[in-house]
Amino acid sequence: MAMEYLHAMVRVKDLDAALDFWCGRLGLVELHRKEYEKGRFTLVFLAAPGDLERAKRDHAPLVELTWNWDPQDYPGGRNFGHLAFRVDDIYETCQRLMDAGVTINRPPRDGWMAFVRSPEGISIELLQRGEPLAPAEPWASMPNVGEW
Repeated sequence: MAMEYLHAMVRVKDLDAALDFWCGRLGLVELHRKEYEKGRFTLVFLAAPGDLERAKRDHAPLVELTWNWDPQDYPGGRNFGHLAFRVDDIYETCQRLMDAGVTINRPPRDGWMAFVRSPEGISIELLQRGEPLAPAEPWASMPNVGEW
């Protein structure tokens, strides 16, 4: 089973203050950012200076800051979003997890992305390596379950 750690996502309430901390004080480097007008959020991808080569080569930041444009509170640790891993075959990975009793909270309907949760409730994002796989059953029609 090939799996590769990608990033941890942290939701931030104030993007400027977050960047001041993560970049200005802690010393991480902003790799790039994406704004999603329709979803009303911005993603900022950061890496530690010592990880810049790998991050640029593999497009794998260590920290993803997510700023939702509409003010929100994040009680109970909801500001920590998820850990992300890239997998060779998202369908095989999800099937193996299901066979082991893991609930697939967000099935890979798109052949690209799925979410599961650890026993401690930590959200884990699984992303298909390379291009998305063609939609396939039972995944294409499987509903979301719980939170992810």
